[in-house]
Amino acid sequence: MELFTKETKTALQAQEAALRLAFAPIAFQATRALRDMGILQVVSDSGPKGVTIEEILEKVSLSRYAVRVLLEAGLGIELLIVNDKRYSLTKTGYFILHDKLTRINMDFSQDICYLGMNHLQESLREGRPAGLKELGPWDTIYPGLPLLPPEIGKSWFDFDHYYSDLAFPQALPVVFENKPRKLLDIGGNTGKWTLACTAYDKDVQVTMFDLPGEIAIAQQRAKEAGVADRVSFHEANILDESLPFPSGFDAIWMSQFLDCFSEEQIVSILKRCGDALTERGTIFILEPFWNRQPYKSAAFCLQQTSLYFTAMANGNSQMYHTDDFFKCIEDAGLQIIEENNQMGLSYTLLKCKRR
Repeated sequence: MELFTKETKTALQAQEAALRLAFAPIAFQATRALRDMGILQVVSDSGPKGVTIEEILEKVSLSRYAVRVLLEAGLGIELLIVNDKRYSLTKTGYFILHDKLTRINMDFSQDICYLGMNHLQESLREGRPAGLKELGPWDTIYPGLPLLPPEIGKSWFDFDHYYSDLAFPQALPVVFENKPRKLLDIGGNTGKWTLACTAYDKDVQVTMFDLPGEIAIAQQRAKEAGVADRVSFHEANILDESLPFPSGFDAIWMSQFLDCFSEEQIVSILKRCGDALTERGTIFILEPFWNRQPYKSAAFCLQQTSLYFTAMANGNSQMYHTDDFFKCIEDAGLQIIEENNQMGLSYTLLKCKRR
């Protein structure tokens, strides 16, 4: 929390930041245009000597006017610099063009969030994802994920998987330290963690718990991986408290799952997780907590992602601060016995047991 305890800007810098926010949607779309219409690539290819507008026009199918307004916008956004009428990339321009993490975040913001964010204030007032109607006619985004157009669905899954996938190799030895024989993967999505477990331990039996659309994808992937005999599926809406969880598990795994729910719903889910464990069973929770981030940019990304949940996903969840999340664990009758904040890019792995 040291990152957010002091004012860091002079008055002039603060005004500049405010003006950048005032034009942020325009600057975002200009940045996408510079990237996707090939201009940043042409400038990047020119190296330190830079490139003139005439040389850019030879490489892109745009009018001189279109290239000019984008280049001039790029100067103000600080993606480009110009010397002797030759344009070169700044470090920021380099990351926009070449950094995978930045590209994934930008595509997610555009394809999943951009139109719906116009309904953010409505979502905040009503406690529902009012912007979701820009993607489809669902109450929450999750039943609609398998139904999204492929290019839009790709942006969602790339965003969802990129962060957690980096943590999986570090998490597997922790989860399998005590050789669980039966593992429940809740919110398993397309089955990436389930398949990682079956590859890591040839004896483990995994049950994946999710909605029908996600299970259909995971079933096919398990079959293709040759582990269908060790993977079973539990299809249900986890918010329906009348449907009991399967039970008898040595370990329960939830990766970037509980942030999809309100605090009241998290407590309900965790209580039922406790009931599904064997006597010595363990619950593993992998989450990115914004107050556990070492860099302000990482905390910023998570804080803004919370508003995706507000306007697009479900209207009532977020990327949590540990104070709020840990209280849910306590209220569910569980205790944290280990906390590892060095998982992947920005994740915390919690190991919990019944009190």
